Amino acid sequence: MPSKHMLPKGKRRQSVRAEYRAARTAEQERAERLAAEAENRADAEKLQADLDADDDGDAAHQDEAVPAVVEPIPRSLIADASAAGKRLDAYLAQAIPQISRARVQLLIGAGQVRVDGIPAKASHKLRGSEAIAIEGEPRPEPLHATSEDIPLSILYDDEFLAVIDKPAGMMVHAGAGTTDDSRNRGTLVNALLHHMASLSHTGGELRPGIVHRLDKETSGAIVVAKDDFTHRTLSEMFSMRRVKKAYLALVHGTVAQDTVTVNLSIARDLIRRTRMTTRRPGASDARTAVSHVRVLERFATPYGAFTLVEIRIETGRTHQIRVHMQSLGHPVVGDTLYGAPRSIPLLASSQSGSSPAKRSRVKTRPIEMPTADTTERGEKTGPGQEAPSNLHLARNFLHAAHLEFAHPRTGKTLLINAPLPRELQGFLEQIKGTRLIESSE
Repeated sequence: MPSKHMLPKGKRRQSVRAEYRAARTAEQERAERLAAEAENRADAEKLQADLDADDDGDAAHQDEAVPAVVEPIPRSLIADASAAGKRLDAYLAQAIPQISRARVQLLIGAGQVRVDGIPAKASHKLRGSEAIAIEGEPRPEPLHATSEDIPLSILYDDEFLAVIDKPAGMMVHAGAGTTDDSRNRGTLVNALLHHMASLSHTGGELRPGIVHRLDKETSGAIVVAKDDFTHRTLSEMFSMRRVKKAYLALVHGTVAQDTVTVNLSIARDLIRRTRMTTRRPGASDARTAVSHVRVLERFATPYGAFTLVEIRIETGRTHQIRVHMQSLGHPVVGDTLYGAPRSIPLLASSQSGSSPAKRSRVKTRPIEMPTADTTERGEKTGPGQEAPSNLHLARNFLHAAHLEFAHPRTGKTLLINAPLPRELQGFLEQIKGTRLIESSE
């Protein structure tokens, strides 16, 4: 019986090679187009992540006020052999560590980068040995922040300054390289303009009142200046390390020592540009960073070991605490950028962490959660219900809990405490509620 895929009788000697080639070419073109679109989307996400990372660290205002390019960038260079097959923006970001890929793309977009004398696109593929010329500086036009009616938790307020309890998920201000005005919304600055009658202008029109910063996913106390004199004085206090800052963090694993000081310089990670690293101590962009870690409590749970720590920082580098804790092998819970898992699974044996002699007498305690809380599947958990199979925290367990400094006008010592947010308190109760305990049976 003839196959249904055979050509009709009389046409069986006819070749289908041309039709097959045409179909294969069309499919290849479609696959290449989809791949290019995916690459463009990834580039756009990478660009925005770079912009957020550039301007979202915990740094004193002097740190952010210096030009984006600390050292003069080279005006011309010859692409070496390693450039072959690389995109122009990716190669320049690696070849010139002083500036990020986001800043490189700003230069290219403004027509300030020429390859063999011709303006090139960011996606231009290099062969190696090309002459690359760079003109001008990567300085985008600043946005003007606008007022928005966003609720704020104000910990302290007077005519000179305020201390705000910033929630996780809120950026302090829009990125300096942001060109889309829609991204200049929902920031702390937008809320401040609505709630405060006056703010300092030292930080420019994009960052009124902002003396220092917190990462987007870090909550807690942040100081705001209402006039330029207060701003300059506070900035100097941060620079001279006369402001005491303490953070609470829950980290993976058991921190063995009760106290530890991390003194490792921090630089941009050349492979993943949204990250910082302690592994480039001699790099031109490496900056000293000191963190003092003190253990508050250790937990052995069916989900593994955790340690609650207090961290006091002497410096304010981008992602400092997160990078330093990762360098110790104890990433902050929820911090997937620096090695923490997105979801924390229940261990194969819920008796993990106990000695072999005690394993037969170990059981877990059920979780007691507020009825308003939900599991990651959206199911409500109430008192006495069993723990979900996985734990999940949608943000970093990092909170700026304490600030202590002399008031720049009165000289009076201010001690500001920001309470642990509800989502972190609930997660901590989950961890405590599932601790391994010995049975009295």
